[in-house]
Amino acid sequence: MDTAERLIESTRALLWERGYTGTSPKAIQQRAGAGQGSMYHHFTGKPDLALAAIRRTAREMRAKAEELFSAPGTAVERVTAYLHRERDVLKGCPIGRLTQDPEIMADAELRAPVGETLDWLRERLAKLLAEGRGRGELSAALDPARTAATIVATLQGGYVLARAAGSVEPFDQAIAGVLGLLAAHAGPR
Repeated sequence: MDTAERLIESTRALLWERGYTGTSPKAIQQRAGAGQGSMYHHFTGKPDLALAAIRRTAREMRAKAEELFSAPGTAVERVTAYLHRERDVLKGCPIGRLTQDPEIMADAELRAPVGETLDWLRERLAKLLAEGRGRGELSAALDPARTAATIVATLQGGYVLARAAGSVEPFDQAIAGVLGLLAAHAGPR
């Protein structure tokens, strides 16, 4: 892995662990095993490096989700697979956590990939649910856009509840609850 890659990967890890405010250039350099000169050779500063790290995290999250959303199966099966995929629940969502960082939210450029990723997730889920409704897998009464927003809000809220409790149990309960709501809208196959 070259220096620029080590810097990006170190920044990604630190942003997830500490947030933007708690991630210093010195901490990034130490974790990456890179000097200050190397960091500023590849990036104009912490915001530029953070933006590269956030964009990569967002791209990877979308790719992992899309892999599950595009898999064979009913809409509910694919949403279930996405919600049950392996995650580090107690660390939280690497994108969702950034919404709690005031410096990220105050900077339009840093905030953009965060908002775009959450928007993409809602839109992709809505499309998947609409597909399921169109195939008769889900009730015509189900509103895909509102249901997608509910799923994303439940997922992000589940992370918060789990972190506050120091246990994955509240997350698992939230996911089971939203899947129960979806099951209530299941149509005949």
